[in-house]
Parts: sequence; C-alpha cells; structure tokens
Amino acid sequence: MFRPSQINSLNLLLLPFLLITSICIGAANLDWHHLFTDHSSFSLLIYSRLPRTLAILLTGATLAVAGMVLQIVLHNRFLEPNMVGATQSAALGVLLVSLIFPQASQLAKMSSATVTVLFGMTLFILLFRRLPPQRHIMIPLIGIIYGCIIEAVVNFIGVETNTLQLLAVWFAGDFSAVLAGRYELLWLTAVMAMVIYLLADRLTIAGLGQNISISLGINYAQLMWIALFIVAMITAIVVVTVGQIPFIGLVVPNIVSRLAGDRLRQNLPAVALLGANMLLICDIIGRTIDPPYEVPVSMIFGIVGTVIFLYLLFKRSPLHAA
Repeated sequence: MFRPSQINSLNLLLLPFLLITSICIGAANLDWHHLFTDHSSFSLLIYSRLPRTLAILLTGATLAVAGMVLQIVLHNRFLEPNMVGATQSAALGVLLVSLIFPQASQLAKMSSATVTVLFGMTLFILLFRRLPPQRHIMIPLIGIIYGCIIEAVVNFIGVETNTLQLLAVWFAGDFSAVLAGRYELLWLTAVMAMVIYLLADRLTIAGLGQNISISLGINYAQLMWIALFIVAMITAIVVVTVGQIPFIGLVVPNIVSRLAGDRLRQNLPAVALLGANMLLICDIIGRTIDPPYEVPVSMIFGIVGTVIFLYLLFKRSPLHAA
C-alpha cells in the first residue's frame, strides 16, 4: 500500500518533464535560443503552447476530482461525469443557447451548460434511487444508456438544425484550438477543485450515507447539491472549452484508491496530479503519432482509459491482497 505523499512525489517528479515536452512539441518550431529576441517564437510560446499546456493540466486535474466526488456521493466506484449524462447534458445546453443566441459568450454557454448538467444529473439520481439495493450494481449500465439517450437527442437536434459540425467539437475533446483568451474559463474549475478540498471531510461523511451524515450533524441534502453543482460546473466548463474527454474521472480515482486507500482529503492532490499527468501523456502521444497532424486526446485517453480500467477491474486490489 502506498501513501498519498509517495504518489504525489512520483507525479511531481514526472510533471516538469511532461510540461517541457508538451511545450516543445508541435507543428511549428519553437526556437528556445532566440526566444526573447524572435517575436514569432515568443508569441508561439505565450499565445499557443503555454495556454494549451495549462488547459491540459486544469482539465485533467479537475475532471479526475469531479469523478472522485461523483463516486463518493453516489456510492459507486464505476461512475464519472460521462456515465451519468453530465457531459451529454452539457453539450445539449451549449447547443440550445448557440441556436437561440448565436452570438452568446463563452460565459453564457457555460451557464446554460451548467443548468442542463444539473437537470440531467438530477434526473439520473431520481432514476437510480428507484432501483432496489440489490440492483445498484446496474447503475453504470443505466448511466451509459441514459447518456446515450441524451446524446441521441442532441444529435437529432443537430441534424434538424444543420449543426452537426458544432457537435463534433463538443463531443470530441481536443486541445488543438486552445489559445490565449480561449481557455481562461478553465481556471474556474481549479477554484471548484479547491472548494472540494475544503469540503473533503464532510463529503467523506456524506459518503457513509444519509442517516450517518444526519446523526453526525451534516446537512446531507445541502452537501449533495453543492457537490453536484461543482461537478456540473467543472463538466460544463470543460465541454464548452475543449469538448468531452471520457474516462478520466473513472480511471484516475480508481488507480489512486487501489494504491492508497479511500481517504478523500489525502487522496485529492494525488488524484489531481495523476489526472493532469495522464492527460498530458495522452496529448503528447496524440501529437507525435502522425505529425504535423493530431489525434484528438479524447480518442487516445479513451483507448488508454479502457485498457487501464479493464486491468483494474480484473486485478485484485493490493489493499486486499494481504
């Protein structure tokens, strides 16, 4: 069994190497020797490479944290925003506001997406609460079907309004269009992650169930809504900015839980760092497979995440091996 501090140390050792690699690679050449004298190289660093790398860090870290929160409050390790209809609902919200108000700002799209995510997740919670306790193992399957239904509705609206090209942007996570001035909303997700860290102890108690939470003086319903609102905000901002990236919120918390146990406050930094590093690695792979073209990071992480998740599913946890 590892300590969270050991996982953090490993991630912090790897992070600088990944950051430098992410900044260096790309279709255009970045001349480090004349960085401050060559205007084109300096502009490339400030307006493209650095914003892209920061966007990847923020996205990977906060989506991993969002997945961990969902798994705790919904009492199921096999859930993440993509499996409760959250990302699909966010795409629906962005599509609706784009159709009604074509000149809507990023903030307006984010607000609309947050509302639809909250509505979509609330409907999902009402659905799974009607399941008998012995059927709760079916929650991930129901979530996948539920998300597919919402995505089908979104695609139908896209076909009817000739906006399928817009949908491709929101359903395929990609950082190639990230530039300075087009990613700054992602800093709000870092604020949301900090709020989660401050509420970590209360969320841990909430994860024990409503009766125990109330007996320990925790306002269970209020805490649930705060947690869901934060997950909705993170999901909406990510979808609006870079699109849908599956499996981060599912794979990363399970890896940390397998290695370090279920300690939310201690595990949160490890989850955030591992999520950021894994997404950086997948983005670097996507940029180096067939340069100067890019493979969307959502596709790379989808493959990597599937393999890792299947490995975790069938391998016995080291915490129980003893």
